[in-house]
Formats: sequence, C-alpha cells, structure tokens
Amino acid sequence: MKATKMFRAAEKPVLEDEDAGATPLCSGDAKADKKVGKALHKEIATLQEMLYAERNRKVLVVLQGVDCSGKDGTVHRLFSKINPMGLRPVRFDVPTSADLARDFLWRVHLQVPRTGEIAVFNRSHYEDVLHPVVYGTLDAGAMAHRYAQIRDFERMLAESGTVLLKVFLHISKDEQRRRLQDRIDDPEKHWKFDPSDLKHREQWDAFHAAYETAIMETDAPHAPWYIVPADSKPHRDIAVATLLAETLRGMHLAFPPGDPKLAKLKVK
Repeated sequence: MKATKMFRAAEKPVLEDEDAGATPLCSGDAKADKKVGKALHKEIATLQEMLYAERNRKVLVVLQGVDCSGKDGTVHRLFSKINPMGLRPVRFDVPTSADLARDFLWRVHLQVPRTGEIAVFNRSHYEDVLHPVVYGTLDAGAMAHRYAQIRDFERMLAESGTVLLKVFLHISKDEQRRRLQDRIDDPEKHWKFDPSDLKHREQWDAFHAAYETAIMETDAPHAPWYIVPADSKPHRDIAVATLLAETLRGMHLAFPPGDPKLAKLKVK
C-alpha cells in the first residue's frame, strides 16, 4: 500500500485511536532501513532537480505536531541531500507586532514556494487555528472564518501550481515526556527547552482536539492531510520521505526537452 493511502487522515480523525508507535514502513533491521532512507533521499534529490529545471510548478510541505514531535529533525534528515538552490525551509515562531497588525495569513503568503521550489513549513498557518481554540482567544464565529480562509488560501495555491503535502507528526504523551526530560537532563540540549512546552503539555487533550478539528476542516484532495506515527524517529523520517517521493512521482516531472540548436555546437 502506498504511504499516501496508508497515512491519509480519516474524514473525522480521532488521534487517540492512531498508534503513534506504529512502524509499518520499517523492517526492524536498522541497516536495511537506513539503506531505504538513503535511496529515498537520492530519488527525492533527482526529482527536486527536475522540479527546479522545469520552473513551472512548486511544492509546499507543511509539518505540524505537538512540541517535541520532531519537526526540526524531519527537516534536517529529509532535506540534507537536496540542492539548497531549490529548497527553502521556513520556521514560523510567535507572530511579531508587524504580523499581528495584518491578517493571519499575511506572513504565511510571503513564504509560499516559488516556481521550481520546495518550501517546507516548520509550523504554519495552522498555529492560528490551534492556540486560539485551546486558550480561548477567538470565538467560534471567528474560528469558522479562519477555517474558511485557510481552505480558500490553499485552493488558490493549488490552482496556481502549488502541490501541497500536509503532515501531522503524531507522538504519544509518554514519548513527549521522554523527549522533554531528555532536553532537561542534558545541558547541551537546554537551548531546545522552552518552559512554555510544559504549559502546552497540560493542554494535551485540548490541542489534540484542536488538531482533529483543523484536519477535518481543511483536508481536501488538493490539500491532503497525512498522520504519520512519529514515536520512532527512523520511521518518521522514512514515512515523510516516502510521502514526498510519492507526491513528486505523481507530478510526472521531467527535465525540459533539449534545444536542437545546441546539437552541433562545439566549445573551442
């Protein structure tokens, strides 16, 4: 079964029913899995070069997940072998005063991929339909408007040549606890720790409910959501790489045709 079918979000997702520890794409043999990952990265690099040479379409990968779900690690592992000329990772932190003075999609629209480019959003516009729900800063009417605006925004991107791939990295509460504790116990990882992570952890159920609603409200054939089991970092990396490889294959990319005028050109 293709990963795009295996991990496709249900019409009404229930994250509690999803096994965050599942590893359906891993063999259990670390060396074999590493070999699979390398092959996927090599294929993605070739397909990305075709996308860049074509200069017609673009790809947007959206990575979402609770704190410690592995968004940074996924970006590092997935794109370490890709030509940086055609890749742009974007991290969305807390909105600035300039961001807040405009509509919530303004800062996001500035970062969408150009033709021939893969843009990777580490967090995204979905933060603006998660935190307001969990902490009650917007009412139901305002949230309904935001979901509608996201649907319109993503449809506009798709209609103008952007292929969207939205991934929720699903980890268990126990795995998040282990990763947070690891950051606390290791002085060299203190820079990764944010006290607000503990505050958000107290709202675990509320955040998952908000994610379920956001996925249900915005999943579409042109902007699909995938739920990837991510307790296992090797599986997470293979799963996201497989999703991207399958998505790129489905675009039927190819290098532009050669120029006949160059057939007899000799460089002296």
